[in-house]
Amino acid sequence: MYTEAEAQKLGVTGWVKNTRQGTVVGQVQGHPEKVKEMKYWLSKVGSPSSRIHRAQFTNEKPITKLEIRGFGTRY
Repeated sequence: MYTEAEAQKLGVTGWVKNTRQGTVVGQVQGHPEKVKEMKYWLSKVGSPSSRIHRAQFTNEKPITKLEIRGFGTRY
């Protein structure tokens, strides 16, 4: 809910999923500057109930067009 709202505010697309191990995985797509802002939010702010110990972003690559529409939470 909070993550989706932030993604919508920034205009990025993608998804997030809480894992059984207490971590979060996901994918973010959009303008590089907006993706950077979303990564900052995910790593430093997060939702009010989250406890962020560290953030690791991997498999980053430029894309020519968005592959995902909207932003959502997967279960």
